[in-house]
Amino acid sequence: MEKAVAFYGAGMVAVSVYYAIKELYRDWRAVCFIVSNKSGNPDNIDRIPVLSIEEFFRIDRRNNVKILVATPENHHEMIALELHKRNHRNYLLMDSRKEAALMEQYFNRKKQFISLRSYPVGTKRASLKVYMTRFHKDTLLQNPYKTQEWICDIQAGAALSEISVADIKDNTGDNISGKNGNYSELSALYWIWKNTRALDRDKEYFGLFHYRRILDLTEEDRCRMEENHIDIILPFPTIHYPSANEHHQRYVREEDWQAMTMALAELAPEYAKNMSRIFSQPYFYNYNMLIAKRKIFDDFCEWMFSILEKTESLSSPKGWERSDRYIGYLGENLTTLYFMHHKEELKIAHTGRLMLI
Repeated sequence: MEKAVAFYGAGMVAVSVYYAIKELYRDWRAVCFIVSNKSGNPDNIDRIPVLSIEEFFRIDRRNNVKILVATPENHHEMIALELHKRNHRNYLLMDSRKEAALMEQYFNRKKQFISLRSYPVGTKRASLKVYMTRFHKDTLLQNPYKTQEWICDIQAGAALSEISVADIKDNTGDNISGKNGNYSELSALYWIWKNTRALDRDKEYFGLFHYRRILDLTEEDRCRMEENHIDIILPFPTIHYPSANEHHQRYVREEDWQAMTMALAELAPEYAKNMSRIFSQPYFYNYNMLIAKRKIFDDFCEWMFSILEKTESLSSPKGWERSDRYIGYLGENLTTLYFMHHKEELKIAHTGRLMLI
């Protein structure tokens, strides 16, 4: 029997969940996407209408449509309260663990973006060090997260605040901490690249997490990494409609996109030639999170930061004259471009992105 379903949200989480449900649950019929405010949202996604919550409840008076709440988890409580206020109980909150499991199923079915957990488990754990960014304006987690011993905090943008929230700070040694307003978590990534060779010389893998976002990695997964010689772990890509270009069109000014394009044409012309093909696909590596072998980590950082530095100089206003996080968003695009470009050469494994609240 066919089941009518609506997706609360119209961003990358909702679109990703929609495509996974469409592939995996053929007896489910997508009715619409629901948004609290239609401003800034498309009229339709894959020919499925995007409706305001008022429009939706005018057509679903009997609560026959199941709602999948597919937004970042920090919005779930507010959305659930709104649905309860309207006497709607037929909904499911797609938290990040449900989302990760769904996307793993989807990509396994599509035989794309291989899951780390599809590899056999070995007996030896990979040696790694992952830095989790902290920021002086972070609000405390409602559900404190007990970090594994291979994760340590790093304060991003430490040069911009006298408040200390971590013992390790990105304003020591070779750093761009003062640029954090544009680089976001990438100022911490830069510090790791430049300052940890001697500090963590016994580690094989290096990575970056966020205070509220982490990659789902277990001790068994560490054994998979070592046993199968994994080069890099990335989050399952998000799916964008109609293509990955939707990300920069939503978050990046066209002038800044053109500045990055010019920087690529000058410094990395082979990647510039591949841009159109890669961004015409729907898949995108969000969040600026990764775990990679040291050589790959270094090669990627050297490539990306040289392009971002050039982009700053070509931007108007110049990157150092502003503070609007645009470099952080461009970093996500460059991560997508770099690893999609090298996907045949590198052994890339994927895992879920978990949201901490």
